[in-house]
Amino acid sequence: MLKIWVVAPTCLPLVHRRCHACAAERFRASNKIRINANHKLIDAWLLAHCISCGDTTKLSVLERVNVRSIRPELLGRMHDNDPGLTAELLQNPVVQRRNRIALDWGDAWSLDTGGWEHLDREVVEVSVRFAARIPVRPVRLIADGYGFSRAEVQRLIEEGSLVSAIRLSGKVSGDFDFTFKG
Repeated sequence: MLKIWVVAPTCLPLVHRRCHACAAERFRASNKIRINANHKLIDAWLLAHCISCGDTTKLSVLERVNVRSIRPELLGRMHDNDPGLTAELLQNPVVQRRNRIALDWGDAWSLDTGGWEHLDREVVEVSVRFAARIPVRPVRLIADGYGFSRAEVQRLIEEGSLVSAIRLSGKVSGDFDFTFKG
């Protein structure tokens, strides 16, 4: 039997970056984009607030880009402070590299298993799909999905009851499949 599990974001992840005011290391994106135009050049920043002191930092999105080279719909979404655009920009590897940030997905995602009727089956094939690039350990997903402890999942992997084409001990952020032999 094939089951499909979906890992989906529930909110924006925290931004891992050191605050210059209080030395805390977590920021929350504010869904606000600041745009500054200087003649034909435009700069854009995503604003984020320190979770400790509330200080604001700017995450660079565009730097001295000719306004004609930006798609009009993207510029419109920036002016409207589109929350979907904020999520896209935070997950953009170029923006992450430019600002030297990492994302903390700790409690910002959920797992939809589609119910518990799969526990009475002998062999279950599970296809895990990601709605966004969320780095999660497969052991944690399987433990959450079946209601097991992580140690129990690790024991099942070692005895061969849980098998997958990927390594289940690291982190993944893309779709994968595994088989549970109950």
